[in-house]
Amino acid sequence: MGITRQTPAAAARGTATEPSPGLADAWAHPLLGRMLRGQSARHRLDQRHPWLLDTAVVLVVALSSLPDLLSHSRHGPFGDTTDHGQVPTPVLVAFAVALAVPLWWRRRTPAVTYWVISAVLLAQWSLGVWQQTGMATLIALYSLALRGSLRSLGWAAAVTAAEMTLAVWLLTPLEHPFLGLFFLLGTATAAVAIGLTLRIRRLYLAALEDRARRLEIEHDQRVRLTTAAERARIAREMHDIVGHNLSVMVSVADGAATLATHRGETSAEPLRILADTGRQAMSELRRVLGVLREERGHEEDVRLLGPQPGIRDLDPLLARVRAAGLPVTYRTTGDLDALGSGVQLTVYRVVQEALTNTLVHAGPGATADVTVTKDAGTLRIRVADTGVSAAEAPSGDAGHGLVGIRQRAAMYGGTVTLGPPASGHGWLVDVVLDVPPGDHQP
Repeated sequence: MGITRQTPAAAARGTATEPSPGLADAWAHPLLGRMLRGQSARHRLDQRHPWLLDTAVVLVVALSSLPDLLSHSRHGPFGDTTDHGQVPTPVLVAFAVALAVPLWWRRRTPAVTYWVISAVLLAQWSLGVWQQTGMATLIALYSLALRGSLRSLGWAAAVTAAEMTLAVWLLTPLEHPFLGLFFLLGTATAAVAIGLTLRIRRLYLAALEDRARRLEIEHDQRVRLTTAAERARIAREMHDIVGHNLSVMVSVADGAATLATHRGETSAEPLRILADTGRQAMSELRRVLGVLREERGHEEDVRLLGPQPGIRDLDPLLARVRAAGLPVTYRTTGDLDALGSGVQLTVYRVVQEALTNTLVHAGPGATADVTVTKDAGTLRIRVADTGVSAAEAPSGDAGHGLVGIRQRAAMYGGTVTLGPPASGHGWLVDVVLDVPPGDHQP
């Protein structure tokens, strides 16, 4: 199992994905960036104070009726109209208010808002009156397409088409009826289309956000599962080491107890107690092994394995890596053979995971350098390769190797550095373990 490589930006963020370059370019563009920032600012203002936009819409629609109220002209938007007589100004004002005020509730109850405006507009047209406030029906259609029920939108579109056709041909006959009907139906269609487009866009963005949240949750779950699997694996390996040492201790205690009995020494009984305690500990370890180890048959569940790999096993490991085509140099400093079995196993696994990562990702022509250095109280494992640039390395989620190295280092209070070296080429695995002076082979 190998370590997943990440680009420097992704590694700095703790994720394996890159931001969209298209969005970054748009924000950096002078005009597009200003438009995006303005849209974002307006969206935040609308979220904090939604009543501001609602009030502005009502005022704009209401003020649009002023020219009609002041002119008293019989000239409609598509030529002269044959109205049903002169309509008093208070009635015109009432129509304007009745068309504008319901827009205040267009976001909360879009269907009710549309049907109220549609009824008022039909009553106005039946009196032969055309006002600019008729644009309220377009805003109501847009709001219904954006936020309302699609079934209500279908009925509203049909009613609007019928109402406009009736107004043009029967209620308020126009001088140019075809032009008027074309304009009215075209604007109504545009309002519905814009509302549906924004509605689909919102649904698409909501689906993307939901997918991003699910991916984040799945990523966290995978990391937790990987961490648990690696901890169980490390526990199984440490169990084998402790079990091997216990078996040696029990054998030595039994032999010493037998020898003390033949010599008539008083230490025979404490030695037998020591051996019995060791056997009890081995029995408990076997039970733990049955929980930690995967189902591989009863015999392996109850059998204690031999010692795990150590420092001496690095040479055969490096030989296999060299045979796979990766030149590896290996240097050591300090008395490594004196390290305990657990520490030696950690060294072996770190080197193994790092070289596996190099074989998978480094590419042809790469070389690797392995250095293990023991100082007073610390042990440093450094594996560096000269593979492809970190920016060209494939990215992905954290693999078992990365989690395993961190978990093993955490057992000894160590630190882990993973990423490109200062030169920017290749990959570096640098692990520093805190090894107390007393942690040595018995």
